[in-house]
Amino acid sequence: MLISVGFYTLKSRYQNRRIALLGRHLGKHQIEKLMENLTEGYLRALGEADPQRQAQIWNLLVTAEAALCEQFKRFVAEFSGANEADTRVSKLAMAVPYADRLFPGATFDLRKVLSIHAQGINHAVQNAEHRSAKDKAYTVCAELFLMQHTCHWFCRSKAVASARLLARHQTSYEQVLQSVAPATRQAYGALLGR
Repeated sequence: MLISVGFYTLKSRYQNRRIALLGRHLGKHQIEKLMENLTEGYLRALGEADPQRQAQIWNLLVTAEAALCEQFKRFVAEFSGANEADTRVSKLAMAVPYADRLFPGATFDLRKVLSIHAQGINHAVQNAEHRSAKDKAYTVCAELFLMQHTCHWFCRSKAVASARLLARHQTSYEQVLQSVAPATRQAYGALLGR
């Protein structure tokens, strides 16, 4: 019982430190609020029967998309100054305190992944492929959900991040990976060794 209590205490302290690190950087921005506004706006636009009203909603979302890209780019630039030892993420599915230090070969650098996410989100918003508004919204959401999964993975574990993704968005990690842009999927997979 003492071992269990000790492990839980160690894990809690470790995770709280990681949450505080990410929170210090995210707290300067309104990324979560913008994400929520965009996903709700996309759903509202997709559910609108009147094409004129739907077009108005899509046009209103352009400002939120641009703001999100700009804020996320600034967040990534700021976070890139964090100490590498503090930004390592264990590839283990379950939370093991300090696994990033015990098994450095089984880790990835959060700063690099966030950079991939910034490029993916920006690319999806720019819509260089000229996707339909529906397909663009689908891709942007996938990019955002994968980024959110990465942040939860950093703070807790891959298993918790995947469970949260499924609970919040009714989407599996594998489905999100298949739904992001191919360039994101390739860069993300190369960094994580998939």
